[in-house]
Amino acid sequence: MTLTAVTSKRRLGEEHSPLRDQVVTELRQAILSGRLKPGERLVEGRLADELGVSRNPVREAIRALASEGLIEVTARRGAAVATMTEQEARETIELRALLEGQNARLAARRHDQQIIKRIEAVLNKGSAAVAAKRFEQLFDLNLLFHRELAAAGQNTVLGELLQKLRERTSMLFSPMDPGRQARSWEEHAAILRAIIDGDERRAATLAAEHVMRAGMDFLVGLNAGGEAPLFLLADQNNKRRESPSESGSGLRRPSQRNVSPANKKPPSGGAPQPSSRKRSSGSRPKPKATASP
Repeated sequence: MTLTAVTSKRRLGEEHSPLRDQVVTELRQAILSGRLKPGERLVEGRLADELGVSRNPVREAIRALASEGLIEVTARRGAAVATMTEQEARETIELRALLEGQNARLAARRHDQQIIKRIEAVLNKGSAAVAAKRFEQLFDLNLLFHRELAAAGQNTVLGELLQKLRERTSMLFSPMDPGRQARSWEEHAAILRAIIDGDERRAATLAAEHVMRAGMDFLVGLNAGGEAPLFLLADQNNKRRESPSESGSGLRRPSQRNVSPANKKPPSGGAPQPSSRKRSSGSRPKPKATASP
């Protein structure tokens, strides 16, 4: 896991951003991209060293992200990246699908040409990245696509709710599976086409199905098993959590900001298949990675 130092004078001078906000941004991105794993302990001193800051902005950032639901703080273990049970995952996916559908319906109704052009630009970049197998670019592009899609709905309250739900489901769907990513961007294109056509019902249906399809891929992988862990659910984490002294920090100063959350080869088409590898007796199946919708 890598974090980016945030204390350069150039960055502070250009952005005029409080140090605490910079730490919040870096930790949020590390959690959503999968660089910080669900259930992973967050030790203030270690994070401060990695980010090149004092403990105070780290402490404030942890509090802020705890209020967003991305970090859990307990008296016994301190701070750790949040986890979800399978039921919580299902409920979050269902709610996001419902709201994404309504947002797409509003986007088709309001038909803001300037925002549509911005969405088209992001879609073109995402499709090009898929074609060139530049999968490490897709996490940020996916977030941008859905951010612009929320803007097209032109409902501030709905947009804020969707932002929180997207962050929660990004934790579920990281790291990204290249095979699912290709299908995901095809679905993005279909949603945008319905919005451009002004077809409210079709836009709503496609947007909701987009989230549910990715969610079902995740849940099928959770129950069938896969080659790599996607999201360590709360009951699994309780059995596997390691103390910092056992696991080590795994932190280093990175040479670049964005790190690809997955190095898996894309599957040969179709939905993710269960791994054929033999598991040791007593081990639980691990869910297969899916793309963030």
